[in-house]
Amino acid sequence: MNIKHISWIVAATVGISAMTGCNIYKKFEMPTDSQLTAEYVKADSVTRNPEAYGNLQWQQVFTDPVLAGLIQQALDNNTDLQNAKLNVDAAQARLQGAKLAYFPSVALSPNGGKSWTKLHGSDMVGSDWTYSIPLSVNWEVDIFAKLLNSKRGAKMALLQSESYQQAVRSQIIASVAAMYYTISSLESQLELSRNTATLWSETVETMKDLKLAGRVNEAAVVQSTAQYYSILASITDIEVNLRSAYNSLSLLLNTMPQKWDIPSQHTALMPNIVRESIPMVELASRPDVKASEYALATAYYATNSARSAFYPSLNITGTGAFTNSFGSLVTNPGGWLLNLAGQLAAPLFSRGQNIANLKIAKAQQQQALNNFEYTLMSAAAEVSDAMMTYQKATEKQAYLADQTDNYSKSVDYNKELLQYGTSTYLEVLTAQQSLLSSQIGEITCRLTRERALINLYQNLGGGR
Repeated sequence: MNIKHISWIVAATVGISAMTGCNIYKKFEMPTDSQLTAEYVKADSVTRNPEAYGNLQWQQVFTDPVLAGLIQQALDNNTDLQNAKLNVDAAQARLQGAKLAYFPSVALSPNGGKSWTKLHGSDMVGSDWTYSIPLSVNWEVDIFAKLLNSKRGAKMALLQSESYQQAVRSQIIASVAAMYYTISSLESQLELSRNTATLWSETVETMKDLKLAGRVNEAAVVQSTAQYYSILASITDIEVNLRSAYNSLSLLLNTMPQKWDIPSQHTALMPNIVRESIPMVELASRPDVKASEYALATAYYATNSARSAFYPSLNITGTGAFTNSFGSLVTNPGGWLLNLAGQLAAPLFSRGQNIANLKIAKAQQQQALNNFEYTLMSAAAEVSDAMMTYQKATEKQAYLADQTDNYSKSVDYNKELLQYGTSTYLEVLTAQQSLLSSQIGEITCRLTRERALINLYQNLGGGR
């Protein structure tokens, strides 16, 4: 087939393509049929505010030097993050393969040989060496965007992998920070409980002295002793929880279980970001939202690829050979034989497979859209929960501080009144127990507030 005929085939194929007017060439655009996706498209076009809480570098948020060192260690060693990076590498390789599909495939199969013949009464007679170096080239002309949609889909898959990697990174940073403050909180509770146990031990001795003086009875001694052992029992629970927290942190850092040097007292230097609501533009920055968007785009291009299967494919094939096996036609050391052909293959009947593939692709594209909308709504709910938790924990912390102050005064007053016989031992024990509960409540509330800030940072896509 000559070049003129191939040109005619290409022109005819392009003409068919123009007449179809289908959407197989269009780039992905987020649907705006629903209010949710329309708001997202509008927000996604707005320039990001670098001072927004979720856009801050993690070093700007977690300024504690001990915590910063632990976060960096986790980012360097965490297995999940390493696997996410490998997923990105694999996606990059697939994209590179999709790009190279535009180039022709070339196959080279050299061969050669020599034969011997034994004539009657004579020695073996050998023929001349013959050799052939066949070369074949096949090039698919991407008239109906099969390769184009494959490449675009691979590009979206790469972006999805990169967004997933960022989501894993954000989760690791938040998890290390949350575990750090959890351990610090448990260390505070352990220190408080041990100090309280020491004070209760002194209270038991005081009750024994008051019994000898006839001021209280044996019930007071037994009651105070029971409370003392109750505190000792609670210490064992805290120690178990503390060991578990240390092990969880070690796992995040990809190390063997060990105890880390984390102080019981710390200052949470985090931005004050109390607001009534979070704009959509900040939700659009979340890596899981972006990953869901790219998954939808990948499904869109898969649908286009399924549509492309209904249209003809054009392949141009070239073959050639360098050989010396044609006697007088080709003289040594050899000569070239060349052939060029074009083939237009149009699918007519495929047992309904193309129709089925298109229906499947459309269904999967709709699923991807549903998943995207759900991811976006979940993001809004998580941000709302974190903000409400932070605001109410801040209010509660102020109330608990006042409560602890008053319980502390109550303990002092009741101890003094007991010495004068105007208060009972039960009032003293109750005041001391209430003080311990209030102090532990303060520590727990502070942890709740800090974890809400951490969750909010992660929920806004923080961790860059």
